[in-house]
Order: sequence, then structure tokens, then C-alpha cells
Amino acid sequence: MRKLILNIGLVLAIIYIVPFIVYGVASVLTGLKPPEGVSPARFLISVFVSKFGTAITFVLIFHFARGALNGRWVLYASLWWLMFVIGEIGQAIGPHYSWKEAVAGIISETVYWPLSAFLTNWFTGAK
Repeated sequence: MRKLILNIGLVLAIIYIVPFIVYGVASVLTGLKPPEGVSPARFLISVFVSKFGTAITFVLIFHFARGALNGRWVLYASLWWLMFVIGEIGQAIGPHYSWKEAVAGIISETVYWPLSAFLTNWFTGAK
């Protein structure tokens, strides 16, 4: 149980921190702006809550399906990546989300899903 909680915490850290780095670089290179109409604190809390739920789900699915997924972390990461990339494209097609934001999101997901899956596989496989 302790390893499971630690795994969730580490995945949360990865999927919370990586986008800030990527979006920070994107804002410098492309002029990407933070969302308007919401305080920075409220925005950060909303992102944290969303990522917290995602981290819990990501780790628990792998944990409960470890018999089928152990050692197949690239496949697992790829499926999550695909799901999130399609979501980024869908948001960019709709209102209030730019292609710059979508590309930054896709770059973030390309970094954090493999890292998270590798880490989760390692935690699950380490007895």
C-alpha cells in the first residue's frame, strides 16, 4: 500500500510539473498566454485536482491489471498518450483553446506518459 501511494504521488508530480515547464518554454517561444478570467491560484488548484484524479486512475488501472500490463509500459503509455492527444486536438477544434496550447499539451504528454508508465511498471514489478 505504501508503494502504491508513493507511486501515485510521483506520477502526480511528473504530470503536474512537466506541463509547467513545457508551457513556460512555449510562452517564451510562441507568446502563449495564461488563461484569462481566473486567478493564478485558482487555475493551479484546478489543474492540481484534475492531475490528482488522473494520477490515481493511471496507477490503479496499471496496479489492478498488472498481470497483463507488467513489462508492457510502452503500450500502456501509448494508450494514455493517444487518449490525451485526441483530447488536445478536440479542444483545439473547439472554442477558447489554441493550437499553441494543444501542441504544448501534446509535447507535455509525450514526455510525462512514458516517464509515468516506466515508473509505475518499476514500482509494480519491484517486490
